[in-house]
Amino acid sequence: MIELETRELEYFIAVADELHFSRAAVRLSIAQPALSKAIRRIETRLGVPLFVRSSRHVELTPAGEALREHGRHALNAVSAAVRNARRAADTQAHLRLVLKPGGDAGLLSGILAEYAHQPDARRVDILFSGPADRTDFLRDGRADVGLLFAPFDDLDGLAHETLHSEDRVAILPSGHRLAGRASVRMSDLAGETLPRWKGVPGGDGTGPEVADVVQLLHMITVSRMVGVLPRSLVEPVPAGLVCVPVTDAPPSRLVLAWNEEDRRPLVASFVAAALGPRGGS
Repeated sequence: MIELETRELEYFIAVADELHFSRAAVRLSIAQPALSKAIRRIETRLGVPLFVRSSRHVELTPAGEALREHGRHALNAVSAAVRNARRAADTQAHLRLVLKPGGDAGLLSGILAEYAHQPDARRVDILFSGPADRTDFLRDGRADVGLLFAPFDDLDGLAHETLHSEDRVAILPSGHRLAGRASVRMSDLAGETLPRWKGVPGGDGTGPEVADVVQLLHMITVSRMVGVLPRSLVEPVPAGLVCVPVTDAPPSRLVLAWNEEDRRPLVASFVAAALGPRGGS
């Protein structure tokens, strides 16, 4: 059986992310020759090349791509196991909830009020994240529960319950050709500039990269692009913008999610509160 140590996986992931040995060495706070030697040892042990190296660039081989994907999950699992073991022994641990700013569809205050009635309620620390890493917070143990949007967030490996469903709307400048319509279809937006979300690969966006809804709305206000979002993320609608329902866009679901391996009472109690009469809708 071939075994890799956690430290070796960390070395490999750093080089795979940076695609540059010097930058990876700085990130890891080790000497570059030592890092290069460690990567060669890993390749020898696995019996496959992980990188194609030249004087100008470094790139991953297919084997390297596979190890990066699965190795990152392995490191996240180890981190989550350590964090959860420590927190399981801490009877005063706070519950950590991650969400995007404004990404609660107006439900969070009701959920927190319901949770406060639980006999084992803890203090809830609220963490805000960007568009791409809320699921990472749950997988690596930085957060216990999270508010995510389906089908946009990757729910693989996460348990989840739907709290709220809503339609999606096109956000347009008030002078846009479609601004006066009662509704539109996705085909009506063909040829429009849509955003690229920072840290989120893929998608149909061809416009400037945006990191959050605030940046998106600003870019729409100055007529640089249009957007399609769950209605709750843009209400109340800012001045100078209009929202038009998109009739054929799949509905958006706000879900409460947590690591499917996490069975701590701390999490179960919060989930029960969120699904209670004053929590979900």
